[in-house]
Amino acid sequence: MRSSDTILDRGAVSALIDGNTLTFFDDGQSKFSAGGAYSYTYANGGGTAFGSYDIAEDGTVCIAYRNGFGRCDRYVENAGRFVLLTEKGERFPIRP
Repeated sequence: MRSSDTILDRGAVSALIDGNTLTFFDDGQSKFSAGGAYSYTYANGGGTAFGSYDIAEDGTVCIAYRNGFGRCDRYVENAGRFVLLTEKGERFPIRP
């Protein structure tokens, strides 16, 4: 987290992701479908990972991949841009 980050609450996260596809600056795409289905498509034909997602009360988004892996991430707003913060501390800005 940076001091200039504003953590999105559950309602703001839901508005940002539910039914939407988020595109990152590396051209990877996270697709959040109705009913909790999730997919991440890697850039340049790198394949797609499938799973499901859930938004916790505090706005944390947890993804359970079909291969058994999972992670929980946060979304923040910083200087008018939305950013994905992974549980490992990585930052991935989302394209407008």
